[in-house]
Amino acid sequence: MAVEDRQEQGVATMAPVQAHNGDSLMIGAMPGGAVTPLPVHVYAQRPPAATYAALDLGTNNCRLLIARPAQHGFRVVDAFSRIVRLGEGLAASGKLGEAAMDRAVEALKVCQTKMTNRGVTRARLVTTEACRAATNGLEFVRRVADEAELELEIVDQRTEASLAVSGCAALADPAAEGVIVFDIGGGSTEIVWMGGRNEARDPAARIREWASLPIGVVTVAERYGGVDVDRALFERMVEDCTQALEPFAKKASAVRCAKSFHLLGTSGTVTTVAGIHLGLPRYDRRVVDGLWMRQEDILTVIDQLVEMDYAARAANACIGRERADLVLAGCAIFEAIRRAFPSDRVRIADRGLREGILLRMMHEDRAWWRRRQA
Repeated sequence: MAVEDRQEQGVATMAPVQAHNGDSLMIGAMPGGAVTPLPVHVYAQRPPAATYAALDLGTNNCRLLIARPAQHGFRVVDAFSRIVRLGEGLAASGKLGEAAMDRAVEALKVCQTKMTNRGVTRARLVTTEACRAATNGLEFVRRVADEAELELEIVDQRTEASLAVSGCAALADPAAEGVIVFDIGGGSTEIVWMGGRNEARDPAARIREWASLPIGVVTVAERYGGVDVDRALFERMVEDCTQALEPFAKKASAVRCAKSFHLLGTSGTVTTVAGIHLGLPRYDRRVVDGLWMRQEDILTVIDQLVEMDYAARAANACIGRERADLVLAGCAIFEAIRRAFPSDRVRIADRGLREGILLRMMHEDRAWWRRRQA
């Protein structure tokens, strides 16, 4: 199901005012007292559509999407994204740090305000690897309920992978009988072998194999350092990620022989690589989402990033200072996946878990059927 990402415009409908007997009301008088029937029309807004919200609080980002059903998917009416680094220091301490939790709560308060202002009627608010792994994850969820008045759901790894696939599966080549879908997160990487569209309409039903790998941009960067990264250090990162990927690569090895096989990536890493490849002066989702990239294009960008120093990465408009120490860790994960599943084509998705949540809720509510009946 396609996702429409455009601002919904107000639509006015016109309806004549009717008398109780079904006739148009007669209003206005002609000279001599004759009454002329004038059908009166009033302009009224359609009944307000259901408004949905999907929130993904990950190890690195807090991201919100608010949308309403549209003819072929949904229209985004509001969005929010902030880097909070909730999982900062988690690998070493096993706990969420106070400063990290403070940043996340402040971002979540902004989300709560947006949801209230937009009149959200149904929401699903999930948190992933950081809260799954932290010994104080549940304590943090209770704090969010008290201070931000939001009920977070700690989703399991299978659910996270399934939602990510549902959100970006529309970008898979319709001719492909096998696709590797991957979502490089802050604390983990979800990777899925998805079968072809002839197998089932629901992308989640086409999952043949999946894994949640304990490698993400934050965990890899904290392990190796993300500021000063030369070619040798980058290769060690790739080797480490390759080892984590190996069990899944063995289980999913047959996908490489599938007709029209390709990779489909959703994450800040792959969209950053795409933005740099396009030479964007400023990141633009409209030209990145759905972009096809070739192997040589990806290698060229990764080589450029390895050659850049930290200051150059921070100055790049598609990276920025907040992600300059994370981008090469993400590229190492990306490169390990590419080497395990060689393909000349990679589809870039600036959509994923949040979009999967929205589509799933709207499907459950039969939102598109209700729209047709309105």
